[in-house]
Amino acid sequence: MEWLVISLASLFAGFVDSIVGGGGLILVPALFSVFPGAPAATLFGTNKSASVWGTAAATAQFSRRVQMRWHALLPAAACAFAGALAGAWGLTLVPGEFLRKLLPFILLALLLYTLAKKDLGRHHTPNFAARAEAGVMCAVGFVIGVYDGFFGPGTGSFFIFAMVRVLGYDFLNASASAKLLNTTTNLGGLLLLALKGHVWWHYGLVMAVANIAGSLLGTRVALKYGAGFVRKVFMAVVSALILKTAYDAFLK
Repeated sequence: MEWLVISLASLFAGFVDSIVGGGGLILVPALFSVFPGAPAATLFGTNKSASVWGTAAATAQFSRRVQMRWHALLPAAACAFAGALAGAWGLTLVPGEFLRKLLPFILLALLLYTLAKKDLGRHHTPNFAARAEAGVMCAVGFVIGVYDGFFGPGTGSFFIFAMVRVLGYDFLNASASAKLLNTTTNLGGLLLLALKGHVWWHYGLVMAVANIAGSLLGTRVALKYGAGFVRKVFMAVVSALILKTAYDAFLK
């Protein structure tokens, strides 16, 4: 039964994550429910061993249909990877309790801003020329990469919002670009946790197959229905993240 539960959770997580991020909102609680006595680091590592494949598959699928801005994305991916390693290292030195309590309010501000700006992310009009765009995206990749390594919830959604608000992308192009950066932050976190022995590979491989299937399905849906659909899913996922992170920070 445990194999079925985590496989279905990974499938649905891959579907949601491929559109707007937030797959961890589904898969991580499922892992904690199925394996209540397992170390948290092992469950987070096992989650990343599946999600890294789903985000990579979504990146490949998006790149066939969306014009990816590789001149900015490739250096930004390297910065995101470095940021994730730095954040994971920082987690060993500084407790993340303050960020856990602050996160629901950050997400709420992000949601309210998106609701107030009704045209936000509807049109793809990049704000920067090539070299400046690469510099800005590297900064975005590194900062959010540090956050993913240090804490993690909502990383994909933060990437999408930054690309829409700062870089001028529409939600579909932002989601496509975010998948690549989120793949590298997942890879950075997975590498560190794997080196410390915090990955159950036998579960992770099965979950990876399910996650890829969900990711491919979600990518097809996003490409079919476009930026307006992605915006709506983004707001729904951020709302769920607000509720989940607020519960974890103040009620759990």
